[in-house]
Amino acid sequence: MSKLKPVFLIGFMGSGKTTWGRKLATKTGRAFIDLDEVIVNRIGMPIADYFLQHGESAFRQIESETLKNLPLAEPAIVSTGGGTPCYFDNMEWMNNTGTTIYFHLPPKALWDRLIQTDIASRPALKGLSGQALLADITSKLADRAPYYEQATHVVNQLSLQLDELTTLIG
Repeated sequence: MSKLKPVFLIGFMGSGKTTWGRKLATKTGRAFIDLDEVIVNRIGMPIADYFLQHGESAFRQIESETLKNLPLAEPAIVSTGGGTPCYFDNMEWMNNTGTTIYFHLPPKALWDRLIQTDIASRPALKGLSGQALLADITSKLADRAPYYEQATHVVNQLSLQLDELTTLIG
């Protein structure tokens, strides 16, 4: 068994955690785990549907339990959900268990990315668009920043290079 700690990628939805996580896992030979995919497999439905049927509180409980029961015996790169660090003791647990990297992007850059995705699949955005979406992103990002900024490393996603990420995790 390897002594390498898991790496948890955190940041707002649309910040590139999954895309960069896959690249980083390939480059370093580590397993890649998308927490949202693991949750979908566990609950047997899309996260948006679970939110509608059971509410955010029930989802956050499942999310925290799933995070803390991930198969981390082998070195892994874990892409978390945008809200994962902000509930229960998830951020503290990730920092104690491995290395955390916050993918920082300003609200406008996140908005530019998110308007090109399926907003309906993102329950936290509740079908917002235009300036209302930008205002919501700005507000949520401000609320989440105190959690995100507890990360081991904060990277500027606009200028991020794969070699920089590889160096951060050792």
